[in-house]
Amino acid sequence: MNEDELKRLRWRCRRGMRELDVLLSTFLDREWPGMNADARTEFTALLGVEDDALWRWFMGHEAPAMEFKALVERIGSTLRN
Repeated sequence: MNEDELKRLRWRCRRGMRELDVLLSTFLDREWPGMNADARTEFTALLGVEDDALWRWFMGHEAPAMEFKALVERIGSTLRN
């Protein structure tokens, strides 16, 4: 991935809630370089989910969609460490 593509992805991590901005941007910075193509595709798809749903998932108020369950758990656990 070139620098312009990474900048676009970083821009997509900017959300309507500062908390989500920090959560997603931090995960991108920490984990993206070591992620395989499938994990990168999944993360990119997660960025297409609406902020309200993401917030409920990350706060544990609602179970994430099955296709994102492992990634949501990974993002949460990565940032707690």
